[in-house]
Amino acid sequence: MISRLRIFFINNAVAILILLLIAVALPVAKLPAKFLAQEILLRLGRDTFLVLALLLPIMAGMGLNFGMVLGAMAGQLGLMFITDWGVVGIPGLLLAMILSLPISVLLGWLCGAIMNRAKGREMVTGFILAFFMNGIYMMVVLYAMGSLIPIFNPEMLLSRGYGIRNVVGLEGVRQAFDNFIPLRIHGLKVPVFSYLLIAAGAAFLVWFRRTKLGQDMRAVGQDRAVAAAAGIPVDRTRILAIIISTVLAGLGQVIFLQNMGTINSISSHEQIGMFSIAALLIGGASVTRATIPNVIIGVILFHMMFLVSPMAGKNLIGSGMLGEYFRQFVSYGVIALALVLYEWKRVSQENESRASLRREAAAGTPKPAGGGAA
Repeated sequence: MISRLRIFFINNAVAILILLLIAVALPVAKLPAKFLAQEILLRLGRDTFLVLALLLPIMAGMGLNFGMVLGAMAGQLGLMFITDWGVVGIPGLLLAMILSLPISVLLGWLCGAIMNRAKGREMVTGFILAFFMNGIYMMVVLYAMGSLIPIFNPEMLLSRGYGIRNVVGLEGVRQAFDNFIPLRIHGLKVPVFSYLLIAAGAAFLVWFRRTKLGQDMRAVGQDRAVAAAAGIPVDRTRILAIIISTVLAGLGQVIFLQNMGTINSISSHEQIGMFSIAALLIGGASVTRATIPNVIIGVILFHMMFLVSPMAGKNLIGSGMLGEYFRQFVSYGVIALALVLYEWKRVSQENESRASLRREAAAGTPKPAGGGAA
């Protein structure tokens, strides 16, 4: 019994820690229950699709896909184009999603191909690749758009005549998904259509896992050598996992930004990977295993912590900035803690396996025959 409790606490250490922090901060924050419920409903519809994009690379044994930022870049570019062209409402958002697809596929293929050359180090590779591609993205947004890429809306351009402004308003598509099917329950606004998109993404992942390609990804994630011996094209399967993840991240960024109503063309995409990964880990996922319930629980707990920590800091010491710093600390700290726990469990399991093999070998060694000299 004690061993089972120990395993449970180790496997859910991150989620338990966040729950304790929320339990302590919630009464101090003194936020109205209705406000909290409304914010959680809206944020669940805003962020969940992005976190879903992380599941396939984990299943394929590639860990946490920090490279999902590349998909977020593609989604933002799609929104910039439809804003320039004046396409509004649901058609505008759907067009932005369609425009993001070829960019996401290209960037996902590039990311997957590079990760295949860094097997075993996919997470740090994706993290650094996101920084590298951010530089190229900046060149496109700040120099190419308006000079090499025609931009017809002068309000989007910097005063020099080329380059996109830091903030681009999405008045034509602001909360178009959220308001498409209006529903209020006890005065709380429910973004029904956003939830339907999330449900569609989750259903796709459930269906995909049962396909031949999904089973191949699962096999590759369990053991690359065995999968290759079984005739599975390991490198191609891993690339496809990253491409699908990048495409889903692009679609998720469109859903995210239509809720926000504005694009920060310089930095809207930068924290997407970090926050999405932190939310997934808070939900009880690990580097090697993640489920859809982990996604939903993680988004709820992550944003609950985001809501209560600034007010708790303000009420405790009179400074809301402490809560802001605390949110950043928790976001990075959760990822570090999860990675440390994963490595510790991996090493512990390897040591236990070696000890078990030694015990079995010792038990199976025949005793030397007795008897002295004649």
